[in-house]
Amino acid sequence: MSGPLTGFTVLELAGIGPGPYAGQLLADMGARVIMVERPTKGLLGSGLPAIDRRGKQSIVIDLRAQGASELVLKLVENVDILIEGNRPGVTERLGIGPKECLAVNPKLVYGRMTGWGQNGPWAKTAGHDINYISITGALQAMGRGATPPMPPLNFVGDYGGGTLFLVMGILAATLSAQKTGKGDVVDTAIIDGVSSMMGIVYSLHAMKQWGPGRHSNLLDGAMPFYRCYATSDDKFMAVGCIEPQFFAVMLDLLALDPNEFGAQFDPSHHAAQHLKLEATFASQTRDHWTALFDGSDACITPVLNYLEAAQHPQNIARGGLNKDGPFIHPAPAPAFENAPLSLNTYMSVQGEHTRSLLAEFGISDSEIAQYKTAKVVRGAD
Repeated sequence: MSGPLTGFTVLELAGIGPGPYAGQLLADMGARVIMVERPTKGLLGSGLPAIDRRGKQSIVIDLRAQGASELVLKLVENVDILIEGNRPGVTERLGIGPKECLAVNPKLVYGRMTGWGQNGPWAKTAGHDINYISITGALQAMGRGATPPMPPLNFVGDYGGGTLFLVMGILAATLSAQKTGKGDVVDTAIIDGVSSMMGIVYSLHAMKQWGPGRHSNLLDGAMPFYRCYATSDDKFMAVGCIEPQFFAVMLDLLALDPNEFGAQFDPSHHAAQHLKLEATFASQTRDHWTALFDGSDACITPVLNYLEAAQHPQNIARGGLNKDGPFIHPAPAPAFENAPLSLNTYMSVQGEHTRSLLAEFGISDSEIAQYKTAKVVRGAD
């Protein structure tokens, strides 16, 4: 591995969603990431690998077995970062909570990933991305009029408000630990991260430029210059010419008279502008409009599916999406000039490194045999 995190070791208590993705991002940036996996099948019980496993090593430990906490703490002594995504109190009950881990490794950064956070009336209740973004105001703002809000996949909550804030917190705490010699506990709640990202909405609201109604604001599809339009082949173009100079480029390329079309920010013209642009874009294919706007400042782009995205020239130029076997691997991001990242597409099988890692961390062959007999570890052969 190469990258700015080369030399750092992460212990990831395996789960699903934002925690494993955080581990993948750290691995992409050069960290050595060791997954502590449960003795179960792979992704959602399917036995299949997943891209968020890439570049990681795998050790299988039954965390509920007697002696498991002792073994995990031996590993913790020699790592820089720990990631866990259990409900509050679970790792404490297992004997591997922040108190126990920091006792054996005071410089450890202990990253915690939850939806609701470690405290509050809902802290120990179940939830998913759609639930977390529903109480932040983000979900309510998505969609049209009286129709139900449309979940934005799990990018806004799990990965935006969760993974990225967890990684940011881990990196900040790691920088501090390098200076002070004192680790920290990073309490990452998806609702906190999403609320942070809502700052732009609160800012516009304070300036009386945003209201709580859906499909009635600058960035929620209500404006004719910031929404998607269907093309003649039942595909779509994304129009995002907010700035007047970009709006002017759009009108010019579409051969629309600015005086007849009406002022950009005059609400009295918006209904007619919507209809005009809908009819215009529906008159030609997506490829036609893609070619027309390519390289312009109109801020108008084709809406691609994820398979088409891998073939787009801009993504190819950035090395963004790479085919390896059945998987399309997104490239590591961001890019670093002085510590270029290499794409490691290898995805270890469960328990692949159990014996070698235990030996490396000072566990003798006889102790490994004992742990195996006690069914604390798997995949040790």
